[in-house]
Amino acid sequence: MKNLARGKFQHLRIAFLFSFSSLIFSAYGDTGADLKACLQNSNNTGVSVGSGLPGDPAIPEKSSGYKLGNKVVTSATYMAVTANPHATQAGCEVLSAGGTAADAAVAIQTVLGLVEPQSSGLGGGAFTLYYKASTKQVLSYDGRETAPAAATENYLRHISDTNQTNPLPTLSSSFSSTKASGRSIGTPGVVKMLELIHQDHGQKPWDMLFEPAIQLATNGFGISGRMADAIAGAKNDLLRDPDATAYFLNADSSPKALGTLIKNPDYAQTLSSIAKGGANAFYTGPIAQSIVNKIKVTSSGGANPVAITPGLTELSDLANYKAIKREPVCTTYRNYWVCGMGPPSSGGIAVAQSLGILENFDLSASQYLPTVVNSEGGKPSVAAVHLISESQRLAYADRNKYVADTDFVPLPGNGVSSMVAKDYLKTRAALISKTKSMGTAQAGVFSTATALGSSAAEGNGTTHMSIVDKHGNALVMTTTIESGMGSYHFTRGFLLNNQLTDFSFEPSDASGLIANRIGPLKRPRSSMAPTLVLTKATDGSRGDFVMATGSPGGASIIQFVVKTVVSALDWKLDAQQATSMVNFGAANSSTTGVGGEHPSIDLTNSGLNDPLLVGLRSLGHTVSYSAQSSGVSTIIRAPASWNAGLPTLWGGADPRREGIALGDSPF
Repeated sequence: MKNLARGKFQHLRIAFLFSFSSLIFSAYGDTGADLKACLQNSNNTGVSVGSGLPGDPAIPEKSSGYKLGNKVVTSATYMAVTANPHATQAGCEVLSAGGTAADAAVAIQTVLGLVEPQSSGLGGGAFTLYYKASTKQVLSYDGRETAPAAATENYLRHISDTNQTNPLPTLSSSFSSTKASGRSIGTPGVVKMLELIHQDHGQKPWDMLFEPAIQLATNGFGISGRMADAIAGAKNDLLRDPDATAYFLNADSSPKALGTLIKNPDYAQTLSSIAKGGANAFYTGPIAQSIVNKIKVTSSGGANPVAITPGLTELSDLANYKAIKREPVCTTYRNYWVCGMGPPSSGGIAVAQSLGILENFDLSASQYLPTVVNSEGGKPSVAAVHLISESQRLAYADRNKYVADTDFVPLPGNGVSSMVAKDYLKTRAALISKTKSMGTAQAGVFSTATALGSSAAEGNGTTHMSIVDKHGNALVMTTTIESGMGSYHFTRGFLLNNQLTDFSFEPSDASGLIANRIGPLKRPRSSMAPTLVLTKATDGSRGDFVMATGSPGGASIIQFVVKTVVSALDWKLDAQQATSMVNFGAANSSTTGVGGEHPSIDLTNSGLNDPLLVGLRSLGHTVSYSAQSSGVSTIIRAPASWNAGLPTLWGGADPRREGIALGDSPF
């Protein structure tokens, strides 16, 4: 009887999944899609995200620092990996119905803006790389926010030229005050960027790609652990905005808790407008007016109003915004091509510089190989962490001094080519001692560089997606509203960014003007590093897709990406192992971070029982073992030898966040 009942239950579940999938597929115009696709593997049974059945990864769980047990996901021809199960499912369904990676990105971003509003959304910006399989081209798209036309060099630090106090509200620091004011909000770029990518590479109708998010916003979803933590942590800041208060908090002003069913009809309406009217419906008309009105608020209102310094954004700033196609930063690394995002992101250059320096060392040698290699990745050696951290110190030194929006401030020398030149990076590698940390590195010297100051400013409220479609195209997109919960300004169902605080607050220091100072219509520097790896053809040209990866994490993104790329290419780990690997690295300071959230790190006795931490200290590193909240999403094309030469994708989602990988793998 037990087996009969189990069989009946399985029959009903499969019937439900067939009905659900048929509805989704018909929406995208393909009812012949694989019904085994986009299901979470769980004890050899298929579980649909959002089904509520045992094993459903979308059932809200308490947020934790590291979730044990993530296994690599294999897929035959297509895959999506994001930081939230609902978003991964939406993208995977588009891919299953024959959509391109560009189509899937639209569906994923609109869902992420709903279920992970603290990290990204319509009110923010993004950078994207797209690999076009038919031509083996890599294209990059800049959807970074811009400062308003009225911004001055003191826009972030002074209320006005005559009132040289910090913007209001008055909080614990000038950064916090500016973040919560209208001055932090840049003109959002992600919607224009998505439209541009879809026009170039999409195949499915634009309006249909918004349906998953519209349905989820209308019917509701359970608040996840990370969203619940973000709401609770930002409660006092959200209280200054009546719209944010109404959405994120209960009637008694308590934060909405884990698992609460939350609906967002305003967001559904906003998406419906963009679906019907394209990006112009966002950048002009009622939605644009609502954004400008929110940026210009001067008081929190209520019984005890708090003054808020308004931003100077006008409707013309939104109407004139343009997403830009830019040249990607592509360099060779051993037998591969590695491509990243160029300025105004520093991510592509810094990753390329770090890898270019490391190319002068054999990271596959025994002293650099990780130990304790298992499904949780591995534990890096002292020698590897030392060497990689030193390479990053050198890269960050150049980043902090030279990299900004090159439409306003040129790079030194001949630009990107000078900064990633093999000869230059070889001279930088020669500065590394294998027996002692350099502590703080100096920026490199270029013949045509002007005297510049240095700035390392950046927040960390971000997310990442990696996608490969059945046509062989790949997309990586890192998308953000800057710090967690952005500026706390909420309108029409979404939060507005605080991206302008990625600019240096000071226009200069003792060494000269700071490249990343704010200016009208300028884009703030970022460390977002969406990354694609390709084979290097016999003639040296770019070849086939190998790997897609990226992460949130503010300025630490560069470290997370380098760790993942080295783990995959040099240490031959699979996508989940490379993603789960202990986080480690350094910006340009004496401190080297080792992610203490990882189960391989022994934190007892203040870390003095862990040979990795002790070994780094013996080399002069100041070691921090604070938890690191990366959100790496990785897809790797498996070597031909792994599956008899058949196309196979490996997917890995960061166990430090809530994401999953889904594709057309059988269950």
